[in-house]
Amino acid sequence: MPLYHHLGRIPKKRHTVFKKPDGSLYYEQLFGTIGFDGMYSNLYHQHRPTQVREIKGSYDVRPKIAVDNNLQSYRLRGFQIKPEPDYLKSRKTVLTNQDVDLVLAAPQESTSEYFYKNADSDELLFVHKGSGVLRTHLGNLDFKYGDYLLIPRGTIYKIDFDDEVNRLLIVESRRPIYTPKRYRNHFGQLLEHAPFCERDIRKPHELETYDEEGDFLIKIKKQGSIFDMVYATHPFDVVGYDGYNYPYAFSIHDFEPITGRIHQPPPVHQTFETDAFVVCSFCPRLYDYHPESIPAPYSHSNIDSDEVLYYVDGDFMSRNDIEAGHISLHPAGIPHGPHPGAVERSIGQTKTDELAVMVDTFRPLKLTEEAMEIADQTYYQSWLEKE
Repeated sequence: MPLYHHLGRIPKKRHTVFKKPDGSLYYEQLFGTIGFDGMYSNLYHQHRPTQVREIKGSYDVRPKIAVDNNLQSYRLRGFQIKPEPDYLKSRKTVLTNQDVDLVLAAPQESTSEYFYKNADSDELLFVHKGSGVLRTHLGNLDFKYGDYLLIPRGTIYKIDFDDEVNRLLIVESRRPIYTPKRYRNHFGQLLEHAPFCERDIRKPHELETYDEEGDFLIKIKKQGSIFDMVYATHPFDVVGYDGYNYPYAFSIHDFEPITGRIHQPPPVHQTFETDAFVVCSFCPRLYDYHPESIPAPYSHSNIDSDEVLYYVDGDFMSRNDIEAGHISLHPAGIPHGPHPGAVERSIGQTKTDELAVMVDTFRPLKLTEEAMEIADQTYYQSWLEKE
């Protein structure tokens, strides 16, 4: 999100002397992506951010593939993913390709024993159930039901949950995640016709700064493994920063749907994009107002992308037997559309209260062993006309 942000204390100029009250130096860090060509922030630390005391080892967290080459539509019952106390252990990858992992998590406890950093991927956390505080070395963000939390790769963070009932959809992207280009002018400002604006973006606040030495465990994800690295100083020792690269929050409830006289295509719901997939938000809205409109979506061919729909809340008009927490996968190569009876049910309806998150990937998704444990193997037959 190209939006400048400043938090804490910084010097007047970059790469210049910045002294502590005792006359010693603060330590500058450039926190950026895509080499020196992407968004970045300049951070100022109490201590050098490079002091590794010990590497305790690593363990493999790569998803185990159950279905590699897939042309079957599936429904996954997401709430059947069992809650687990630990945040990282609760994360279960259900769909994956070389660009993205789609993860379900039901953590019961806050991350108190360690810090976490994903060194490979931007993380987009959608909060289906729960509330709390995302604590990062770039400031804190309060979150609740319906929030997207965009955490750039390399961000060191903890999550404090308010209670033990939490459900998250996590999108791990090997590509940087941005707001859609067509919503922005050439200066980067969101345009008037965009379904949200800068006022809806919640930036970090309450910068926690610790001047502490000791043993601080950071679990770092890199190329499918978690490395346990012990640092000699507290990772939340930033006294200030400014720039464009930082975590932020956006509520799905602040997305303003685009409607029309006849059915609008899915791109009007787009919320985030990469060059490998897009994320869309389907929100409560008025239906089409042409006198003979059919509000239900028309059948369409998934030739170029796999479509994943995560059902959050409300009445899902185009699907039969769908509940909150379910995930539908409609793979590229075959058409899909409303279930039998959905088109007829939709005629004359004036609004919908559905709430869902869609991820369309441009390369095929693989199903994991965790996905097959919660999969409806007969879902692909749900379009058959009953005799």
